Amino acid sequence: MNISKLLVVTLGVVLIAGVITPAYAVVGSFFLTGHDPDFHATLGPSTTGARNIINAAIAFTTDPAFNPFSNAGVNKFLYVESNIAVPGGHTNGVNGIVAAGHVLNTDFEHHDASTLNGELDQLGTKYSAIVVASDCGGILTQAELDILIARSADIITFLNNGGGIVAFSEGNSCSGLTPNGGHYGFLPFIVSSTAFNQAEGGITVTPFGASLGLVDSDVNSNFSHNIFVGTFGLQIVDDDQADQILSIAGRGVVTDDGIEPEEPVVGGELLQIDNTALLLAGLSQNAIWMLPVLAGAAGAGIAALKLRRK
Repeated sequence: MNISKLLVVTLGVVLIAGVITPAYAVVGSFFLTGHDPDFHATLGPSTTGARNIINAAIAFTTDPAFNPFSNAGVNKFLYVESNIAVPGGHTNGVNGIVAAGHVLNTDFEHHDASTLNGELDQLGTKYSAIVVASDCGGILTQAELDILIARSADIITFLNNGGGIVAFSEGNSCSGLTPNGGHYGFLPFIVSSTAFNQAEGGITVTPFGASLGLVDSDVNSNFSHNIFVGTFGLQIVDDDQADQILSIAGRGVVTDDGIEPEEPVVGGELLQIDNTALLLAGLSQNAIWMLPVLAGAAGAGIAALKLRRK
């Protein structure tokens, strides 16, 4: 084989390796909201808006273009909510998830504190995302929240490996199901959210929120129960008339300082990474580790050519 053929074959091996090896900007996907769509998806006033919030959140965090577990066929998400007798002013939030079109035990599983630890062990193998019920509207209790906080390190590892998380309103409003606090404490960089019950009116979806498929009518007409006092590296999805933040979402790596965004931001909107970009990223990464092979092949070819000339 002459040197030109040898180099062509070697280059082909590099290209094939790049195509076969999947490439991801491996970061977590987050959607956190002060809305309680798990309640309003069945009890309104705007069931359509609540269902659209649920579906936008789940679609964003399980998108197989970004979530490698979803891409590999791990299609269930874990829904975290208690099984206590439903207090007044609440409902079984799992019914709202079903009303939004997700099939229990096929698209997701519902687990409370009695089984939650074992299910968290299966993040990335059985589940591609976690969805945490609201504590005002839904029936997330302190028991489930405490387990999530205790397993924060495992959840963050899952997210930094590409998993997703959705969390609905938390703030101990309504019947006081989370009296010991720690709201969103499984994501310790969410250092402050504030219980803030309000009828939804005059709330506006940002351009980023619109990129998720949401419109103003989706986030108005029901009730919300907490606001966020910062973005923590995420993007604002919607805010109220006083510019208080109701929902944040985005993708990034969890660090000691919060979420470090991993995607370029233009005009306040995250740019989606399409499959071509992912492929090119894979080729470039594989090309780097294949450089010694190329160099060795080139050297072998040159040596063979010298021998033939002697």
